[in-house]
Amino acid sequence: MSLACKVCFIGAGNMAQALIGGLIAQGVAPENIIAAAPSEKTRQRLAEQGLQTFADNAEAVEQADVVILSVKPQILPIALASLQGKLDNKLLISVIAGAKVETIAKLAQTARIVRVMPNTPALVQAGAHGLYATDAVNQADRELATQIIEATGMGIWVNAEDQIDAVTAVSGSGPAYFFYMMDSMIRAGKNLGLDEETAKQLTLQTALGAAQMAINSDLSPAELRKNVTSPNGTTQAALEVFDRMHISQNIQVALAAAKKRSQELAQEFSDKTI
Repeated sequence: MSLACKVCFIGAGNMAQALIGGLIAQGVAPENIIAAAPSEKTRQRLAEQGLQTFADNAEAVEQADVVILSVKPQILPIALASLQGKLDNKLLISVIAGAKVETIAKLAQTARIVRVMPNTPALVQAGAHGLYATDAVNQADRELATQIIEATGMGIWVNAEDQIDAVTAVSGSGPAYFFYMMDSMIRAGKNLGLDEETAKQLTLQTALGAAQMAINSDLSPAELRKNVTSPNGTTQAALEVFDRMHISQNIQVALAAAKKRSQELAQEFSDKTI
């Protein structure tokens, strides 16, 4: 990957480090990546990778074309207060959960904003990220944001900001749902007589294989499920239990609750901040 610009990270936590690692792995020169972090230890670790590092946010963004906000939500007002008037002609990308573009725009005094809902598999370059842009973001900005975010996985653009709450429910929180299922299957395997390591290895490889099949196949997950469900067989016996316990309906109710909570948290954050 070649980026004809310099990217500055405000905050260098897990998601920022995932993006930095992804960009470098894709061939972006470390000297084109800037990071601002209050921790001297963090700055030293990033400097050892070849990045330019700063303790001062305003100083860090001076050379940047793209600024990525990756601080904790409660720190956002302080971080952006120091950047007012410093973001002209810069694309601002936020990976901060719950921070609406209206909130960011008022704090940063800029409208050229892309909001991203990432998820934790970005740490292994397998993220699924939702992106939303304000009207001030042009097509070139969108392509640049996509290029940066997809250094850690896939990026999907949504047309309305409220869809970010649905993205949060599906993919933002989604890894935890699959971890829950994995943990339940490992427990079940142990109850059925397998040792824990065997149950774990079988479960994790099965999850990986099923995901890979779904990604590579032209068939829908529902069709793939039917293909591996023999009439009156073992799979059908298990799926009939799922149906009796309304597992599918309960998953839909759970994700609706996650979306609602995402909306509530965003509004609470906006009310506190503005």
